[in-house]
Amino acid sequence: MKLLRYGPQGQEKPGLLDADGAVRDLSGAVPDFAGAGVSLTALDQIRALDVAALPVVAEPGRIGSCLGWVPNFFCVGLNYSKHAAETGATPPAEPILFSKATSSLSGPNDPVQIPRDSVKTDWEVELGVVIGCDTLYVSEADALNHVAGYCVINDVSERAFQAEMGGQWIKGKSAPTFGPTGPWLVTADEVPDPQALDLSLVLNGETVQDSNTNDMIFSVAEIVSYMSRFMKLQAGDVIATGTPSGVGLGMTPQRFLSPGDVMEVTVQGLGSQRQEVIAPA
Repeated sequence: MKLLRYGPQGQEKPGLLDADGAVRDLSGAVPDFAGAGVSLTALDQIRALDVAALPVVAEPGRIGSCLGWVPNFFCVGLNYSKHAAETGATPPAEPILFSKATSSLSGPNDPVQIPRDSVKTDWEVELGVVIGCDTLYVSEADALNHVAGYCVINDVSERAFQAEMGGQWIKGKSAPTFGPTGPWLVTADEVPDPQALDLSLVLNGETVQDSNTNDMIFSVAEIVSYMSRFMKLQAGDVIATGTPSGVGLGMTPQRFLSPGDVMEVTVQGLGSQRQEVIAPA
């Protein structure tokens, strides 16, 4: 299934993309896609519905984040071998974990707003993983059975805030609009191998990131299993699994976002995003 949320910001309704590409209204069947609303049990209940009987949404308009809210917005750093190399970092021996503020969550086509005092706002196409049930001490072999689905994420980052101002990376990851997510939550049964997905980011018509999840240092199964050693993952948690090479930080000379720039962000089978960059408030 491809699940989505449509409508004005703050008034989104849950929907489903049918086999013909039409949006079907799910608002009479489910409250929203968030927390327990994207649990494995909840997804099975949606599968049991007669899709053909659901109302067609003729003009869905704006597509919101595929998740209404998230209990936790986790991230993995330096998880592509070529990206680690372009930043001059040693490939990590264990996954580097950090968080984004959940208030950074935004729609896949909403504008990305550069925060005040920013000088190094950067782009990062990533595979997003949505957890489908309580997950604690899960084995790597069983980890993917705890995944509800996958989505596109642009892990927008302010590099000066992240690396030059001390403290944790979360400062450079958490501004409003820094977490475009969606357009769809694609259920795990439609993604047989999350380590075989092309992903790309096009900036102003130029392809700057073009890779495949097979370059990930730690696989999705390894990440979920590893994280569950230290915390209980919950239904609706989202994990951004790292970005491939081609970010502005790794360019010579370095290149960062300015108002008017346009990012087009794609993960194979999971849809595409398009964001225009706008000036600080």
